[in-house]
Amino acid sequence: MSARIYQPSKTATQSGAAKSQRWLLEYEPESPREIEPLMGWTSSGDMNAQVKLWFDTKEEALAYAARKGIAAALEETQPSTRRTQAYADNFKTSRLGQWTH
Repeated sequence: MSARIYQPSKTATQSGAAKSQRWLLEYEPESPREIEPLMGWTSSGDMNAQVKLWFDTKEEALAYAARKGIAAALEETQPSTRRTQAYADNFKTSRLGQWTH
């Protein structure tokens, strides 16, 4: 049984950093999903695919994986290079660029 530990990035519709500060442990799928022939739904007999464990720190997640004997792959996140800007900054009098429309 293997798992991956990572910090999920925020969704495109979020303006805050909710759910991006904690660490998530997700199990890797042990068997591929199967397509049900009548309805076309996908299913899996792997119950660990539904388990998501949240931890406050990376060390807690790694300690849990070691304690339970789970081979965990740690994925470090890179800091965002995008700077936050308010909508009102488009209309500042000290704006450097020209209005394009």
